[in-house]
Order: sequence, then C-alpha cells, then structure tokens
Amino acid sequence: MSHQQSPPIAPRRPAPRTRFGVTWTDDYAWLRDPAYPEVVDQDVRSYLEAENAWFERFMSPLRPRIESLHAELKARITADDRSVPVREGEFEYHWQFFAGAQYRTWFRRRLDGGEPAVILDESRLAQGRAYFNLRALDACPDGRLLAYMTDEDGSERYRLHLRDLETGDELADLVGNTSGSVEWAEDGRTLLYVELNDSLRPFRVRAHRLGDDPTGDAILYEEFDPAFFVSIAKTRSRRFLLISTGTHVTREIHLLEAQAPGSPPQLMAARRDGHRYGLDHAHGRFWVLTNDRHENFRLVSAPEAAPEEENWREEIGGDDHHYLLGVSCFADFMVLSERADGLADLRIRGYDGNEHLIGFPESVYTVSLGDNREFQTDRIRVGYTSMITPPSVIDHVVATRELIVRKQQEIPSGYDKSRYVTRRLLATARDGAEVPITIVHGKDFPPAGGGPLLLYGYGAYGHGLDPAFAPSRLSLLDRGVAFAYAHVRGGDELGHRWYREGKLFAKPNSFSDFITCAEYLIQDGYTRPGRIAIKGGSAGGMLMGAVANMRPDLWGCVVAEVPFVDVLNTMLDASLPLTPIEWPEWGNPVEDPAAFELLLSYSPYDRIIPQAYPPMLVTAGISDPRVTYWEPAKYVARLRATKTDDNMLLLKTNMASGHFGQSGRYDALLELAEQYAFILACLDVADVQATG
Repeated sequence: MSHQQSPPIAPRRPAPRTRFGVTWTDDYAWLRDPAYPEVVDQDVRSYLEAENAWFERFMSPLRPRIESLHAELKARITADDRSVPVREGEFEYHWQFFAGAQYRTWFRRRLDGGEPAVILDESRLAQGRAYFNLRALDACPDGRLLAYMTDEDGSERYRLHLRDLETGDELADLVGNTSGSVEWAEDGRTLLYVELNDSLRPFRVRAHRLGDDPTGDAILYEEFDPAFFVSIAKTRSRRFLLISTGTHVTREIHLLEAQAPGSPPQLMAARRDGHRYGLDHAHGRFWVLTNDRHENFRLVSAPEAAPEEENWREEIGGDDHHYLLGVSCFADFMVLSERADGLADLRIRGYDGNEHLIGFPESVYTVSLGDNREFQTDRIRVGYTSMITPPSVIDHVVATRELIVRKQQEIPSGYDKSRYVTRRLLATARDGAEVPITIVHGKDFPPAGGGPLLLYGYGAYGHGLDPAFAPSRLSLLDRGVAFAYAHVRGGDELGHRWYREGKLFAKPNSFSDFITCAEYLIQDGYTRPGRIAIKGGSAGGMLMGAVANMRPDLWGCVVAEVPFVDVLNTMLDASLPLTPIEWPEWGNPVEDPAAFELLLSYSPYDRIIPQAYPPMLVTAGISDPRVTYWEPAKYVARLRATKTDDNMLLLKTNMASGHFGQSGRYDALLELAEQYAFILACLDVADVQATG
C-alpha cells in the first residue's frame, strides 16, 4: 500500500500560445515528452508514477471488492472457450482458450480427416511480456505457410512473422514497422503489407517475396497526403487485391490482380472530397457501395475490365431508411449489411435481384456477418446478440432460410434471461431530434425515486453503438444498477445524417444529446441526479469531459478511458499521426478561424473552470498512438488544480500498454473490476453477492 497522503500536484510551467489573435497558456504542455514515442523524461515519468500511486492508495481499501468482482467476471467466461471451426481451402480453423490461459491457441484440421494441430500458441509468444497482441493470422493459398502480425508493447507498430506449418519453423522473413494488416497474393510467394512512416501513419504498400531481403521489398503504392491512411484487403473471389487510401470521409481504391501482384495498380474511382466507396467482386463485375448520389449509399456494379465511374450501373438506389454499410459477394448471392431505421439487418440478394432479410424474433438486436472465408457456399455465418441474449454464432442456409445455431456464449456461473428487461426509448433533444436510448435492467428496477444507472456514450466517426450482450454487465445489473447506451449524434445509428449532425460545427449536438438522454431517464423515473455514472473511451472520453464541464451536477461519477480531451492542442499539431486525418471530423484549427473558435469552445481540457466536479477515474496508456498519454495526464493535472470540490480524482496510466489496455483476457477483466468497484463506491451501491 502506498503511504502517499495527498494527490500529486503537477507543477505549472506556462507555455503561451497564440492563434488567430487569441493567446492562451498551456501550463502542462511539459508532460509531453519530446522523445515520444519513447517516454524517458524523469519529471514526466515521476508524475505518472505518483498518480499511479495515488490511484493505488484509493483502491487499496476496495481491493476485497475488486477481487470479488474479478472472480465474478472470470466466472462468467468459459475457461476453455473455443470458436466454431471455419472452413478455408482444404482445412478448417478454430481457436481455443485453455483453462487459466490469457491468450488463444490456434488450430487447424484437414477436411479429409485427422486431428486438429496447433498452428500458433499466443500464450507461448506472450510469455514474459507485459503486453501482447496478435493482429492478423493468414495462411498462404496452399496452406503451407502462416503469416501473422504481433504488437509487443501496445504502440500498434506490428511485426510480420512467417511460420512453416509443415515443420513448425519460424522463417527469417521478418518485417517490422507495419500497420498489422497482411494479404497473400494468389501466387503463394508474395505478401502485401502496409508500412508505417515515422509518425505512425500507414502510408505505403510493399510486396515481400519469400526468401528476399525485406529491405528491398517492392513499393506497390505510396500515399503522400498526410490526411490519408492506407489499408489492404482481398475480394472473397480471391481475384483482386484492394489497396485503399482514405480519410474518415473520402476513399480511393486501387486494384491489383491477385495472381500478378507486381502489375501496376488500377484506379477504380479517383478521390474527390466526401466521396466514399467500398467494393467486392463476383461474376466478372465489381459490386460497389457508393455515397455519390445519396449519403446512405447506393449499390452499383461495373465490369471488371472497365470499372471506372462512367460504367457504373445502379442496382439499388439510396434512400433515407436503409443505411448500406457493406457488401460481401459469394458465388451465388451477396450479403448487404445495413441499418434499417436504426436497427441492424442483413439482406441476402441474388444476382438476379431477388432478396430477403434474415429474420429474428427480438425487436431490438444486433446481427452481423461472421467469419466467412469460402466463396462457393450455400450458407453464411452470422453473429447475433441483444442486450439480454448472449452472442450466438448462427449458420443461415440461404435457399431454405434455415437458421442453425452453432454456438451461444455460455455463462458458466449461470444466467436467466427472464430476470432482465431491455427496451428502446426516445428522448427529444432541444432541436426536436429524437435520440434513441437502449436500456437494460433487472425486472425489479427502478425502485421508487429512481435507481443507480451507468450511461455509456461515444458519438463520433459514424461508429454506432449496437445493442449487445456483455456478461460482465451482470455484475452491475444484479446489484440493482441499470445500464444504458445513449445513441447520440456523431454515431451512425440512424444513418449518415445522424453522423453528419454530430460532427464538425454540429459536434455540440453530441454533448447536448447525451445530457438530454440523462434528463429523460431522470424525468421518466429510471434514475435521479447524482445516481448516474457515465463512461466513455477515446472520442467517447472526450464526450465525458465535455458533459462533465457542462453539467457536473448530473453525474455520480465519471469513467473516462484514454480520453481525447486535449482536442484543440492536438488538432493544431499536424506532426501527430492522427491529426490531419481527423480534421474532417473535428475541423482544421490550423487554417480555419471558425474551427479554432469552435474547438476552443468545447475542448474539455481548455474548458475546465473553477466548479465542483463529480468523482472521476481517468485512464491512459503510455504507448498509446491514438490518444497520447499526455492528454489524460494534462487533463487530470489541470482539473486537480482548478476544481473546487474534494471529490476523488484518479489517473491510472498503464505503463506497459497502449490504447486498448491490458491484452490478456483476465488482466483486462481486472481493469474492468477496478472500474466497477469505483462506480459502485461512488454510487453507494451495497456490496451484495451477485447471483449471475
């Protein structure tokens, strides 16, 4: 136990800044180590370690509850969980957790018989490491070699490895500094990967020939615009490799013959601001989702010999009710992933135009296309879940529309679905928009006067929050705490319009929507002020910082995970890897005075004022390349020096990981147990034994 008696106070070292005639002072800019991504400055490290010690001091009396919660959370996951095998070529593949293991072991079995054989043991690769992440795992076309990508410090700089699956030997073809995605060409001897530049931007595609020196790998494509990130993929037909480059709002794709990866890439449709498209391939045509005529996208097709825009033929027009998210082509049909009036659907469409939806009995659920690797198939694998239904793996037989449940997540400690209630609510925002809320709670909730509730939000980049089951959530529900998603603008739950109305100069809608949801839940008797815990991560952490500044009286506590809170300073710094690509989302304060003024008006770090704030738990990752560690560190330092209350303010910096926290499954649950213990303590929820 730490003997630290008072919270650390970061020294102020004023750094004046001026832009567009406005001068302000950043007292804590020194917390950014000039050597980043290395963090070697002793003053910086000492401050982060002092904050960690303060976190431990507060958590020490809660350790029995944390250990109890951790045991509960572990008891709700299957110790020896395994995936449903998926077929690819002459093999079927699956993964398995062994009892007590933090990481998966990967297997494959020949379709013509034999026992499953281990092809990769993550636990062995992770041994002795504080962090380990396997990003990609891909066998070559004949199945002899395995390419895989690993990150060993959370920096998201991935290393490409090659393994001979016949001998088990690791090959010397090691490539570092990649984005983590890899694709085999169909010649079986060429690997495509995406290289990172010094600012961690995925900027070029290189081709590695087996046995060659990686330093001489051919450059197939290089992106010079600092706002564009590069990625690679392959059509399910295995005919084409796709080199994509884009921002959050603009996309451009180049095509490569998968049998001839050395050929010059062919441009599909030249980039123009705001045009996004994606594609797959079947029957000599490309099937393209494009937002060229409707913001919710339409489906067009084009001959593979002449894929240019002037040859696009409309197959499905865009409309306000169906938001097309993805197209996946199989030999006899395609699958369109979509949201219909805000709810997820999968539409099966034949190449003759006949189509059907996959039907499910629940009114609010999430369905998504699962792991499907074969082009020629009579069925597709889908994932299904709701707020009260554990995730299921289901095979849908297209011709008969039969649903075959291959697996439903087991809750070993026990789970009775009938004990819980979920519903969709609508809160009316001040401009008349109806903001959806998805809530789940026990049948005896709420008590008279309202009960404790955890409200979660994100609202950025067009990433919607789909209703999904979480076994860990039962530790809250069984203690009488409700859980709700606030589907604020900035996500895409209600189509692209919902995203558009929560970005750039409409970004404040995200904050007011979140507050509106909280006020609705209070007015409808679910909860009351001071009994609402709120939580969000990354851009959702920025949402937490904004609403904490705006309405601190509503919240019983705040959990902000790796929060993007130093918005103005980050968006002014084009040297950071994510800044140029973020300008279409937040605005460019380097060149636009109006964008500067807007960001200054809501940037959580810059808007901290002398007032009472609720208890707060803020997290950071020392090697996080997405939200750099100094953002939450600066935020906490300034908040502690400014706020007028004595409520607990905690900063926990993971000194061995990045944006996504601990990598082992049990270690990640321990971090969640700490958050739950913090929330339960702040909301004064009795430490009763959950029944599962």
